[in-house]
Amino acid sequence: MASLKALKIRIGSVKSTQKITKAMKMVAAAKLRRAQEAAVAGRPYAERLEAVMASLAAKVTVSASSPKLLAGTGKDQVHLIIVATSERGLAGAFNSNIVRAARRKAEELTAEGKTVNFYIMGKKGRVLRRFYPSQIVHDFEMGHIKAVKFADARAVADDIIARYEAGEFDIAHLFYARFQSALVQEPVGRQIIPVAIDTSRAKSTSLAAVDYEPDEESILAELLPRNVAIQLFRALLENAASEQGSRMTAMDNATRNAGDMIQRLTIQYNRTRQAAITTELVEIISGAEAL
Repeated sequence: MASLKALKIRIGSVKSTQKITKAMKMVAAAKLRRAQEAAVAGRPYAERLEAVMASLAAKVTVSASSPKLLAGTGKDQVHLIIVATSERGLAGAFNSNIVRAARRKAEELTAEGKTVNFYIMGKKGRVLRRFYPSQIVHDFEMGHIKAVKFADARAVADDIIARYEAGEFDIAHLFYARFQSALVQEPVGRQIIPVAIDTSRAKSTSLAAVDYEPDEESILAELLPRNVAIQLFRALLENAASEQGSRMTAMDNATRNAGDMIQRLTIQYNRTRQAAITTELVEIISGAEAL
């Protein structure tokens, strides 16, 4: 009877878990639509600005007076890897895939003799402290952000640019998950500081003249920091959609697994109960025959 009681308690526990996972799936599905619309809407501007800056970097003659965000520091020894993850878990492999991609890049750079540091955006990226305890330069707190806004990305961009201007690193790479569907979120990494030169455009545009209005310094002073902020904003929007898509899929799988477990436990419970009843009947019949 003790075994029957334990099975009954376990079935009840799994049923309660199933209700939670089902509710979380529904919440994630509701949030996914809005997050997906925001991510898709933000792509054209971010991609076009990135292309414009890459083309501009290929056309402009870099000199000592050129902005560092465009010309670079002249070195590539210290690399900053910006890792954007979520604040909460229970989202399948969403966060671990981003962290894994960032670690892979770090290992490649380290093998080349480069110095690698990390800038964390999101609580789940803190797992990197386990592997790189002395290489985390900043952990940007994002727990207060309910809905991603450009101002949030701008605050991060301002901090990163200030560190760049202070000479803390030479090249910055950004890692996040690009949303493709509720089932597929692709971890991607791209260089955001300095502007990566588009080599495919460099040859075709090397002789092209570029006219600036009002002037080159004013335009680049506005566009270069804005490009960093926009790329960070895109990463946050893509992550928001990817997180909800991954969580919805993970909770759907968890709900299905709970259903399968309930079915197995119920069969086991019924068999155990039937065996107990059979044993009692045998004992009663045996006792009656003995009389």
